[in-house]
Amino acid sequence: MSPEQLAAKLKRGGLAPAYLLLGADTYARDRCRAALLDAALPPEERENGLTQYDLNEAGLRDVVDDARSLSLFASRRLILTANAEGALPRQKAGQEEDDDAGGAPSGTAALDRYLKDPSPDVVLVFEAVRFDWEGGDDKKKLERIRKFYGSIAEVVELSRYSLDEARQEAQTLARKAGLNIDRSALDLLVESLGANLARVSIEIDKLRLYGSPERPITEEDIGALVPEARAATIFALVNALGRRDRRRSFQLLDTLVRDGEYLPMALTFLSAQFRMALASMEAGLRGAGQIQGYFAKAGVPIWGSRAEQVYQTISRFSQPQLERGLQLLFEADRDMRSPRPDDRIVMERLILELTG
Repeated sequence: MSPEQLAAKLKRGGLAPAYLLLGADTYARDRCRAALLDAALPPEERENGLTQYDLNEAGLRDVVDDARSLSLFASRRLILTANAEGALPRQKAGQEEDDDAGGAPSGTAALDRYLKDPSPDVVLVFEAVRFDWEGGDDKKKLERIRKFYGSIAEVVELSRYSLDEARQEAQTLARKAGLNIDRSALDLLVESLGANLARVSIEIDKLRLYGSPERPITEEDIGALVPEARAATIFALVNALGRRDRRRSFQLLDTLVRDGEYLPMALTFLSAQFRMALASMEAGLRGAGQIQGYFAKAGVPIWGSRAEQVYQTISRFSQPQLERGLQLLFEADRDMRSPRPDDRIVMERLILELTG
């Protein structure tokens, strides 16, 4: 199940004796951990009722033995166990795992027996966040962990958020923080951080100290304050060129050069936007909604703000101009790969041509 499904189950009431959190997304893990803590223990009982283990240091049997033990100080308990993958037996090349070395029963046997008759008001949470669901080899390792903890019925898959999901969650975080942030600036923040919500939440906390209800956070603020500012500035340059805003484009180019940015990266993003604009124009798409739906069906999901940027590019360039723009981008890329006086000169010439 997903973290959202876990939250819905917990709201309906009732806790399972054990949960397994699988996946590398730390933001999703922290959400699940907080939801389970709220459901299992009121704040006044957490000092005595919360126990934490690390299976790189302790054994799985130690966790099970603790769960069976009665506490004199806590009637309800939550046992958080990090690095759950540390309990798995070591595999030799070409061998399948069964038990620990020497054929002795592994700690999972003790867990299996415990879950047939678990202690009342005790909740076990095992976290395996080393591997990512997106990676082919990692996915096999996650399935191996799931199999090892097969007696745990409640398994939460911590998959990475899509761009749209990350943007929606970022909106919620910004609203809770009382942050007044432009839609384009929020999109820039999420995209420049690769939809990593753990990072996004940290940056929103920082921006909250900088902004005010009267002054919204802008794209320029993101470029100045976020550690990935140079990448954010590239996105802003792409948007400015898509709007044919020459003055702003030169300002952003100056920022990139001053920060020592790798300018061919800007060409890559700009080429992608022009190709999407040309494809949308040839398909006769009208409006950001149609553009978003068209590329989603083609297996290239984009969020609403990016579709709006593509639509803005369509509205400012004719089809011959887009085709010419792609030719200019090809020539700029070629010039940057060949002996030349300066990348900046190549970019300045491109900006003049595209915004003329």
